[in-house]
Amino acid sequence: MKSKLEDLFEWQLRVTGCPEHVREYRFDAVRRWRFDFAWPERLFAVEIDGGEYVQGRHMRSAGARADNVKMNTAAAQGWTVHRWTGSQVKSGQAVAATEAFLLHRQSGTVAPT
Repeated sequence: MKSKLEDLFEWQLRVTGCPEHVREYRFDAVRRWRFDFAWPERLFAVEIDGGEYVQGRHMRSAGARADNVKMNTAAAQGWTVHRWTGSQVKSGQAVAATEAFLLHRQSGTVAPT
């Protein structure tokens, strides 16, 4: 499901000239899990977690547990996943870190943490 935060992040990706991404990328053949944004050839994905201030799904225990299973499965498949809150998207922190990671991943070096 698309959100305004995801639309903003996508706009930021385009403005900064980040490599082309896939939105709502289904990464697991068994489960119906999707990443909000993915660069499949780089095994890199971004998840935007809304509800930061209103205790949305990602912030409650059942949602957090389900997210942990999803993220651990993705890691076992070799994916690197960055998760960002709405305030991090709005501030530009999320897109700046994504751009830096993609640049380092492209050059074959490890991105700084």
